[in-house]
Amino acid sequence: MKPNGTVLSLAMFDLLHEWILTLCLVLAIAAVISPLLLLMGLKYGTIATLKDRLVQDPVYREIRPTQTYDYNKDWFTNLAKHKNIDFLIPTTRVSSSIISVKIHNSQEIFDLVPTAINDPLILENGGIIPQNNQCVLTQAAAEEIGVVIGDKLAVRVTRSRKGRQEFVETKLEVISILNQRAGTMAKIFAPLDFVIDVENYKENIAVPTRAWPGGTPKPYLSFDGIMVMLEKPLDPVASSGLIIGTGINNIELLEREIFNQITGFALPSNLFAYNLQNTNNTVQTASYRALKRKLRGKNAVVMPYVKLVINLPTEMLVFGITLTAKNQQRLGLNLPWGKLVDTYQVLMPNVKNGNIMASFDGLKGTIKFPISITGESPGKYAIAPLELLATLRTGLQREIIFDEKQQMFLLTKLNYGGFRLYVKTIDDVREVYTTLIKQGIEVTAKSDEIERIKILDRGLTRIFWLVAIVGIIGGIAALIASLYATVERKKRELSIMRLIGLSRYQVFRFPIYQALAMAILSILVAVLAYLGLALVINLVFASDLDMGQQICHLPNNYLLSAALLTIIVALLSAILAAWKTTQIEPAEALREE
Repeated sequence: MKPNGTVLSLAMFDLLHEWILTLCLVLAIAAVISPLLLLMGLKYGTIATLKDRLVQDPVYREIRPTQTYDYNKDWFTNLAKHKNIDFLIPTTRVSSSIISVKIHNSQEIFDLVPTAINDPLILENGGIIPQNNQCVLTQAAAEEIGVVIGDKLAVRVTRSRKGRQEFVETKLEVISILNQRAGTMAKIFAPLDFVIDVENYKENIAVPTRAWPGGTPKPYLSFDGIMVMLEKPLDPVASSGLIIGTGINNIELLEREIFNQITGFALPSNLFAYNLQNTNNTVQTASYRALKRKLRGKNAVVMPYVKLVINLPTEMLVFGITLTAKNQQRLGLNLPWGKLVDTYQVLMPNVKNGNIMASFDGLKGTIKFPISITGESPGKYAIAPLELLATLRTGLQREIIFDEKQQMFLLTKLNYGGFRLYVKTIDDVREVYTTLIKQGIEVTAKSDEIERIKILDRGLTRIFWLVAIVGIIGGIAALIASLYATVERKKRELSIMRLIGLSRYQVFRFPIYQALAMAILSILVAVLAYLGLALVINLVFASDLDMGQQICHLPNNYLLSAALLTIIVALLSAILAAWKTTQIEPAEALREE
């Protein structure tokens, strides 16, 4: 037998000879390892279960906008390339996402939500992605209207057009109902195309594919303000009364110089002028009508106005007004138009008549349109019909274009007002959240809940290592003491091994082999003890867990790491005892004899 094999055999037979002592030491080491494995198993299993529940619940992977912005298709295309985003779909504005469902003799209001292929909220909550003329309901919505899968909903879409209410109806088949985890709000999920069609109809745009009627999307009129001119000044009460219920929040009595600066022409000496504005937004036609009603019988001149810079073809300040012949006479004006006209003409100071191509810098770029110079302006600014400038004023808030074929301005399709976004895992929420915040987009996410899990994970890890360090130190001390004592007790036997020809290096390995053997036996006992206790714990908590989840679990690589660490600790503990064997001389055996 080779010397190395001889030392290994002697070491193993010695452990077997003192099997009671060996068993006690193995159990002592296992008693240190098994609680550590159990603690790590509970830590890993608990955190894994909590993370699994968060990952499986798309609500925790969702990032939602908190405000309405203007998102174009390019923005969605670029954001969708983000490596951590799992699902992204645009949404319409809140005012366009409200529909009603006819139930018996009443109408119930629901929120319409767009969806598409791979929508995690639907797929991970027992739903099926709806196709054309199909929908998916939340459980709250299904219970509220009392429907089941396969029923057809009578959906009504309403709008206000030219002062009257209009509506269309369509049928949507319910193909699935989401479980409670998808949310407690009553919502209807439908394909994005249907949601956009609903928004178009509410915007008074025809939807030919569904035979929903509508008109040409002409821009609405926006005014900078409204001038009110009276023969007598208003008392404070009457002045404040013009603000209430008109959409106006500011009224100012103008000095004649200020009136001239705003309009470009002089205010007649027999009139007093008030400037009414909405300092937070433009003034709409509804405010003009409300003021007309309030001033009925006061012989007032009510004049909406717009003031813009237009290239004609050089930049020029243009004042937009339209007045009846009677009011023109009262203000000393002579305009070629006496009512709102759908023509593109302008009166310019010291410019000859003719047709030119004008341009205006709108929200989404320069808008070019033809315009006719039809006379000389009576003031220091160019003057154009109110409808023309009020349309261009809208172009600063909404994208408009000039259609050369129809020779008219048209509103373009609204960009999207929001989005639904889900990341791939809860660990990706922070990165995508930060990306959107850097773009100036206010969003919200379940960051607090996710962070609490991470804090719990870090806390349990610290506790584990504190306990593990104490246990490892105790195990090392016990193993060192045991092996060192063994060497002291077996000096005679070890010296005889030296006497029969074994070298110091070969005898050095005697306690190393024993430490290695006891470590392997200890880890086997500890793993068996851990597996038994983990099985009991998981059976006790089985009713509170989902299928496949465990409250106490360690992956195989953790068990292998524990075994390797135990072996390393055992070998390091045996070094002192092994060094002691090198100090034993063969003569000690002779002296014993």
